[in-house]
Amino acid sequence: MQFSTWQRYLKQFIIVLWIGSLAGCQRPESGHQPGLFQLPMEYLHLMQTPLPAQLPVPVQGVKPQQIADTWGAARSQGRRHEGVDIFAKRGTPVLSTTEGLILSVGVNTLGGNVVWVLGPDMSRHYYAHLESYGQFSQGDWIKTGDVIGYVGNSGNARTTPPHLHYGIYRNGEGAINPYPYLIRD
Repeated sequence: MQFSTWQRYLKQFIIVLWIGSLAGCQRPESGHQPGLFQLPMEYLHLMQTPLPAQLPVPVQGVKPQQIADTWGAARSQGRRHEGVDIFAKRGTPVLSTTEGLILSVGVNTLGGNVVWVLGPDMSRHYYAHLESYGQFSQGDWIKTGDVIGYVGNSGNARTTPPHLHYGIYRNGEGAINPYPYLIRD
């Protein structure tokens, strides 16, 4: 017997719901990794939750009116800036703009010390140029406002004043301008 695409998705959805019911369907505490049976429910939750139209500023103490829209500005090697830079004193806490799962904590050439968070609507949030990381690791569940790192100038920002590079990436769209999400009308 062959199943149509929607029947396969329905079957997978029912299995995920059943597994979730075994796990108690509760969000894990901040900084804890979801259990084996809880993980599918966390992904389902993130898939079904829309990305809010307004996000909190990810740098503690910085007000929206202090942020400049640096999206699309020219960068080295013909690149364009795919985020916003939020300047603050070195060591200022960087806060998660959403709940979600820590996808990775690591280092790359451009961003230096970086954290990737999988958030609502399966959006990916990129926090770069960090001085150091918060008390989280890959696979941990975080909540909005949790400290995920501290402002620095690592990576290709080592000659600039300390700041956070914040980017949002959406499935099917790639990088999108985070500025409108951080500014309130």
